[in-house]
Amino acid sequence: MVDNICAIATPYGVGAISIIRASGPDAIPLVNKIFKCKDLTKVESHTIHYGHIIDQDEEVDEVLALVYKAPKSFDGENMVEISCHGGIYVTNQVLLTLLKNGFRMAERGEFSKRAFLNHKMDLTQAESIMDIISASNKIALKSSNASLRSQTSNLIKSFRDEILDILAKIEVNIDYPEYEDAFEVTHDYLRPIVVKLIENMDKILKNSLITTVAIHGIKTAIVGKPNVGKSSLLNMLLDEDKAIVSSYAGTTRDTVEGTLALGNVTLHLMDTAGIHESIDYVESIGIERSKKAMEEADLVLLVLDVSKELDDVDKLLLEETKKKNRIIIGNKIDLTPRVKLDDIIYISAKNKEGLDLLAEKIEEVTKIDSIDQMNGNYLNNTRQMGLMEKAMKSLKQALESIDYGYDISLIEIDIKNAFDSLGEITGEANPDELITALFTKFCLGK
Repeated sequence: MVDNICAIATPYGVGAISIIRASGPDAIPLVNKIFKCKDLTKVESHTIHYGHIIDQDEEVDEVLALVYKAPKSFDGENMVEISCHGGIYVTNQVLLTLLKNGFRMAERGEFSKRAFLNHKMDLTQAESIMDIISASNKIALKSSNASLRSQTSNLIKSFRDEILDILAKIEVNIDYPEYEDAFEVTHDYLRPIVVKLIENMDKILKNSLITTVAIHGIKTAIVGKPNVGKSSLLNMLLDEDKAIVSSYAGTTRDTVEGTLALGNVTLHLMDTAGIHESIDYVESIGIERSKKAMEEADLVLLVLDVSKELDDVDKLLLEETKKKNRIIIGNKIDLTPRVKLDDIIYISAKNKEGLDLLAEKIEEVTKIDSIDQMNGNYLNNTRQMGLMEKAMKSLKQALESIDYGYDISLIEIDIKNAFDSLGEITGEANPDELITALFTKFCLGK
């Protein structure tokens, strides 16, 4: 039997209005027991009704009750959304009244989990709900909304439909070899289809590397030798004094972090200790951490002091970062510039000049501006990408078997594995454990 559940669906705290969701097979009659005004069991679906929540004979709050009747609700079950006053105490009192009258507290993500189990959405759409909530830039929001509208689901469905057609033809060949009108599946027939599937999946994965960076943010390391203005740049970007700025070299001895939405890009910034030779033990630890941050970063902002000639450390950093996704930043143009390099962005962190040029360069280097041309041919997170990589690996194994001339029935195993891996992306082949783990990431009212 399905329980009746409830939870606060709006952010916890003082506000004008709070919304409490109540859902389950008996949600409407149970809410009706504590709702004084109309009989909610006799109203039309998708209608709003004014009244009061009553705990025994005591009035708790003046509310609006929005009634949804199954299956036309968010989670496919009977649902009532109660809009009450937004104080912490009054919201909790309404919630407690529900809990005393046949409801239990919803688990994290349980509303969305029920929507998935009731076939109101698939896993990619469920994930997009949390992506919309956590979106930190325009592209992340656009991508998440597209996924909620089944764009990702349709992309996966197109791959699965093509593979399903192959599997159906193979099954006919195996089970009904005597059927003269059956299409004969040969190695020559399979090979170009499998090759094309692999090529298309590879393109999707390459696009997805760009979009996941846009959605979840770019791990960005600010590096350079001491006193070139790394901390000043961090403070300029964040528009706050997060890092200590001093004219003394070696002031920053550890990484200082911050998150910034810059144009269409979200940067997870790390200001690192200046890289140079040091005999100071603590400073040396900071320098090693700087080098590690530089290696692990998706984007390196290499800061040079252009008021001075480049020295050996600057040249070493230019060499060590040339294979990285990097932007060379020439700081201190408020002084007389003495360095000219190709593809350098000149700024004055002190005077907060050059931020617009830097934002444009970041979008160019990270290829964020190419997302609009992808026409939705990308995935939104590492779980989806990992499963498509798994599907592509199975197809590559099938291709290898084709080239070795293995029996079609053996090749079918790898093709079927690819089909199942793609099904896991949308939840059509997902184990219960994965579903439970996924929805626990949601907030209570989702």
